[in-house]
Amino acid sequence: MKYILGMDTSCYTTSLAGVGLDGEVLFSRQLLLSVPGGKRGLQQSEALFQHVKNIPKVTSGLRQALPDGEIAAVCASTRPRRSESSYMPVFLVGHHFGHAVSDLTHAPFYKTSHQENHIMAGLSSAKGPDSDRFLALHLSGGTTEMLDVVHIPFGFQIQRVGRTQDLHAGQLVDRIGVAMGLPFPAGPYLEAMAASGTGSVHLSGSVKGLCVSFSGPESQGQRLLRAGVSQPEIACAVYQLLIRTTANWILHAVERGYPEEVLLVGGVSSSSLFRNGLRERLLHRRRSVRLYFAQPDLSRDNAVGTALLGLQAYQKSGGVYEPCHSFRPSAE
Repeated sequence: MKYILGMDTSCYTTSLAGVGLDGEVLFSRQLLLSVPGGKRGLQQSEALFQHVKNIPKVTSGLRQALPDGEIAAVCASTRPRRSESSYMPVFLVGHHFGHAVSDLTHAPFYKTSHQENHIMAGLSSAKGPDSDRFLALHLSGGTTEMLDVVHIPFGFQIQRVGRTQDLHAGQLVDRIGVAMGLPFPAGPYLEAMAASGTGSVHLSGSVKGLCVSFSGPESQGQRLLRAGVSQPEIACAVYQLLIRTTANWILHAVERGYPEEVLLVGGVSSSSLFRNGLRERLLHRRRSVRLYFAQPDLSRDNAVGTALLGLQAYQKSGGVYEPCHSFRPSAE
């Protein structure tokens, strides 16, 4: 069986995926990088080193899942965003490992970006949006952006129209969670804690135009922790803030004429508490807005979207191997 191999080595996850030539996901595995207790992240050098150690672990799983598989093409996320100036050292691991596999197997090698990977994985699992143009919100510990996305024959044309002015949404979650003594990344643990909150604590957020800010509520949350306020109530307040801020952000964009179909990707949007709260809030305020969420495991970092973009490129190029070939699925 021929398949497309996709790989993504992001700041905190080593990901590998295989999709058949019919687009079926045959294999997907993610390994979280190890962050010491009490820490809020990793330096790029340490993350890169852990990726190198993780690669054999994810490839062994692939061999077991597809013992008779034949790699038809390889695609890797080689940078954070679809821009030549976008760079982060951790992506070198997937880039160069993918290139090596390509040379050894004479399978063509294609490059894409981490953000396009998220969008493609989201579209494949959310079964929409169906329109050629839609909004995408990328909410994670490393990115908080609003994107105007247009389908092109092989990938996406992406324009950033909104962003955070300071902290990312996931950083708010992780900083509050780590301050409570929770493991990093703190999202699942903080969400579980928030479920027992009553909503008695309020954090104040900010949406100005198409920019959001999370530094103020992070400082407010830290002060409440030092004052001995209930941790479940603070956790609940964090998620309620994320829901209110995201809803207002979307409404500001729609009022400015941006599409009403919205795809949400990234680790923050994998939270069921966040999803349900955002749906309910927008249902009461603007029923015409349609939200699409990737499956939780494909909201978080993965390589399924990378493999699917590689499949698009493979179909376009006819699967021709060229040494050092680096067709990008999306236009520059």
